[in-house]
Amino acid sequence: MRADLILPWNSEHEDYLHDESRSTGAADSISFPTTEAEVIEVVNAIRAGGGSITVQGARTGITAGAVPSGGHVLNLQRMNAIGPLRREDEAGSAAITAQPGALLQDIYQVVEREGLFFPPDPTEASASIGGALACNASGAMSYHYGPTRRWVRSLRLVLSDGSVLAMARGEHQAQGRTFSLTTDAGRTISGRLPGYTQPPVKSAAGYHVADDMDLLDLFIGMEGTLGIVTEAELLLIPQPAAVLGLTAFLPSEEAALRFVRALRDEARSVRPVAIEFFDRDALELLRRAKAENPAFEKIPALSPDFHTAVYCEFHGEAEEMVEEAMLEVFDPLIEVGGSDEDTWAGSTPRDLEPLKAFRHAVPEAVNLLIAERKREVPDLTKLGTDMSVPEGRLEAAMAMYRADLAEAALESVVFGHIGDNHLHVNILPRNLEDYQRGKALYQAWAEQVVAWGGSVSAEHGIGKLKVPMLQLMYGEAAIAEMRQVKALFDPQGVLNPGNLFEL
Repeated sequence: MRADLILPWNSEHEDYLHDESRSTGAADSISFPTTEAEVIEVVNAIRAGGGSITVQGARTGITAGAVPSGGHVLNLQRMNAIGPLRREDEAGSAAITAQPGALLQDIYQVVEREGLFFPPDPTEASASIGGALACNASGAMSYHYGPTRRWVRSLRLVLSDGSVLAMARGEHQAQGRTFSLTTDAGRTISGRLPGYTQPPVKSAAGYHVADDMDLLDLFIGMEGTLGIVTEAELLLIPQPAAVLGLTAFLPSEEAALRFVRALRDEARSVRPVAIEFFDRDALELLRRAKAENPAFEKIPALSPDFHTAVYCEFHGEAEEMVEEAMLEVFDPLIEVGGSDEDTWAGSTPRDLEPLKAFRHAVPEAVNLLIAERKREVPDLTKLGTDMSVPEGRLEAAMAMYRADLAEAALESVVFGHIGDNHLHVNILPRNLEDYQRGKALYQAWAEQVVAWGGSVSAEHGIGKLKVPMLQLMYGEAAIAEMRQVKALFDPQGVLNPGNLFEL
């Protein structure tokens, strides 16, 4: 082994005890491998010493999945190579191979030069592809294109015994819930997938399982508990020939919900690829941010009359789509009290830029506000929900949030992927008493969402912070089945202990 591959922990490594959850961990050593062979060396050495490994990438996650609980930190940020594009058919689809430390923004830059794009569009472009795979990340356009899982062609994984598992879509299927896989070292791993049924909603909670499933999908969203991804092959498609983005400002939240229902009508000839929501508190936060912080100067001025906003985006194969989508949007918009004067529209990259800046600015403004409050109360953090509800429960969920926030007198901002019935309620505590009331609300909401058949995590994963919520969602028997699957791949519990469930 290279002498400097495993480094003893020192003060220079303190940043690697954190991720964007603002949680803090502890570690004894760290490594920064650049190749799969080096990953194998590290895994073998740590396992032989009876240690544990926490895998990290860009550390943009907010559930503490990359926060170490002692042991060794395996940081993959230097495994960031992006392979050449491979064109695949006359329709223009292509594939690209990337190491897990490659940042999404760098992958976007490479593929966009070739007129292609990676459809899931996770919001945090500074995340690594390994992180996106870990929690099956999604974004605004996942409403139409689906999450990361749908766009993964193959993976290479290093298991806790140092063997390698090469998985390609379509090559390994479960038989009902039983499965069998063989590593490059000839080790056969056979067993049963958990028997639970996943809710029929957008979800990134626990192992993805289904009867007769493609076994590649088990390793997307497993949060580093079964193996270490060292390479991913991603499917790409041509950029749409025509794009229309619209940010409509509505007179009330009820009007916005009615507009969303109209946008989701399956009878529409042009269906949106994204539907995003921003409540009045989000708009007010952006007004303050724009007035006080030059970083928000790209956001257009927000009229004080704007109450609630809905962003929608349409993709098409010809410019005629833009005109057709505009015509179909404005009738329902006017019916709920909107107007063309109170709507921003763009169909060119230049015109779309401020609309997209607006869409991404809300979480940035929230994080800045919490950072400011932490200077006064260091233990303070935001409380951001990530729950999705079944079709037909959206209005009930919103009513629950509104009533409970008002009763608890808590400041909040609500935004997110409303097309998927998936809203982020960001509770913004001003003191630790607010924080405790907010935590109690979050728990109560999770119980109700689960009772409705929803998910406690639609896109951010479980990590270490939401372990009790995964148990609430599936129950102890299902968690025990997940542990059994982990034990098949990682019998000594080396990889990412504490993620998803306690060992």
